[in-house]
Parts: sequence; C-alpha cells; structure tokens
Amino acid sequence: MISTTGIAGLTLGGGFGYLSRQYGWTSDNVRAMDLVTADGRLIRASERENRDLFWGLRGGGGNFGVVTNIEYELHPLGPEIVAGAVVWRGEAIPEVLSLYQRMLASAPPELVLVLALRPAPPAPWIDPSVHGKPVAAMFVLHTGKPEEGERAVAPIKAFGSPVGDILIRRSYVSQQCLIDATQPNGRRYYWKSEYLPEVSQDLLERAAGHAAKIRSPHSAVIVFPLGEGVARHAADHSAVGNRDARAVFNVTSAWESPAEDADHIAWARAAWQDLRRFSTGGTYVNFLTEEETGERIEAAYGANYRRLIEIKSRWDPENRFRVNKNIAARA
Repeated sequence: MISTTGIAGLTLGGGFGYLSRQYGWTSDNVRAMDLVTADGRLIRASERENRDLFWGLRGGGGNFGVVTNIEYELHPLGPEIVAGAVVWRGEAIPEVLSLYQRMLASAPPELVLVLALRPAPPAPWIDPSVHGKPVAAMFVLHTGKPEEGERAVAPIKAFGSPVGDILIRRSYVSQQCLIDATQPNGRRYYWKSEYLPEVSQDLLERAAGHAAKIRSPHSAVIVFPLGEGVARHAADHSAVGNRDARAVFNVTSAWESPAEDADHIAWARAAWQDLRRFSTGGTYVNFLTEEETGERIEAAYGANYRRLIEIKSRWDPENRFRVNKNIAARA
C-alpha cells in the first residue's frame, strides 16, 4: 500500500496489500527464488528445487539466506480501475464505522476497504477546515471492470457529507502511491499489530476511542481486510501463518521529535493492549517492532513455527542470518 516498500522484505515476510483478498499473500504469488546460502552457495528454490527451503522463504523472512532474485506470478489488472479514498468528519465516525462493517461483511474479493481513524493530514483534496482534526477515512479499491466498481462503491460515495472524495477511475499505480506522503523517510515510527477473526462493532468502537487520544498529527489506527485469497490455501501451504485471519489492525504511531518518543510509544502500547483482546492470537511478522521477539515471532507463524526451526537448522545452523525476526536453529 506504500509504493516505496521494499519488495524483497515484503515478500519474505508474507506480504499483503490492496490485492491480497483476491490473490493472497505476496509470497503466494512467487514461482521461484535465487539466494546465497550461509555456506556461500548460489542456489534456486522452487516447487521443484529445494522445496523445503522454498516453503520457508515464503514468509520466513531473511532467516535462510540472501535472496538475490524473485520470480513472480503476474495478474492482469486494469489498466483502469475504480479506487481512491473518501473522508468524513470526526462527528460522523460512529455512522462511518457502521457503514464500514456492513460493506465489509458483503464485499466480494475484488472490493477492498481499508479503514483509517486519525487526524486529517493537510492533503489538498481534504477540506482545510478539518486538517489536524479527527476524521474517518476509507481507502477503497475495486479490481473489476470500472462500471462494476462504480456500482460497488456507490453507497460509500453517497454516504453522509464527505470532506474529501477522490474515489474515481484511476490506474492501480496511482492508488498504490496515494498515501506515500504519510510514511516519509526520517520520521519516527512505532507500530503494534494483531490479526483479527472478524471486524466487530466492539472492536471498531474501541479503536475509535483510542484514535481520539492520538497526540501526533501523523498517527492512526488502521484496519486492513484479509480473507478470501489469503484463506484459499491450506494453513501449511507456506511458512506464512494465520491464514484464518479476516483482517489485521495496526496501531501506527508516528512523530517527529525524539523528545516525544515516550509519549507516542505509550499511546500505541496502551491502544494495542486494549485492542488485542480481539486478536486471533497471531500477528504479522513485517509489522513487528524491534523489541518484539520470542513469543511474538512464534505468534506470527503459529503451527508453522516448528517446521521453520527444522529448515533453519538445516540451512543456517550457526545462525549467520540473525539480524531479523530471528528463527533460531535447534540447540
């Protein structure tokens, strides 16, 4: 969802985005990888070569080698789709949450609805009167024919009194770049995340309560939908765990000054501690912060974690590749 995201790290950690409900994890769309192993060999991993390693690379992060090449399965899209965003004032948040839950419950795989609760950024397409004030935003994408997409998103465009609406026919690339400005290099970031079995009204209301306590103009609580394409494969299809999740929430704290670290980290941790009651017990490995190790890494893989230890023990028994969300070899 951010065009500057490194594709290698995205893929090795599983990877999700606007197309995951239709096509699964990024790693589900990998045909093969070339990598340098811990003992210095250049090898290829695929369904036909080094299958155990290929299984582990699709989600197991940088634990098994230095990946130098990735071959992807591609899918036709567009060239024109219906996508963009709609923003409403903070006063409308309860009604927007109800709309979001209703739309999400019946959305086909080609319709993606991402909810963000945050202070409005100074984007030129958002009414200046709400800049810096609480808003609810839906980032929307429909991958089907444009006329079908327009019918599918009509209830969103017609809802309430938006203070920003750029939900239009556009290219997929323009949608993927849409929120790049919210994640610039050099800003300070601290995230907390959990997978969800469902998007309940109670979760959304509690998320809104924590969003109301945001003290930075850059922070947000975000809900990303999953399911469908992600759940199409068996739980042990690859190393990525938590295929039963229907969504993921991300408490994204972001700010400018190191002097404010404690304040904004405390907000993120408090929101996460409250919202994690709704978790499946799993979490997304690419969203883990530096101090999240041990049980948190295991939670990202679930029942697949034990197999990852076996693969690590075979391919990197001395744990040379350890500056990562580390999976240790057997002792």
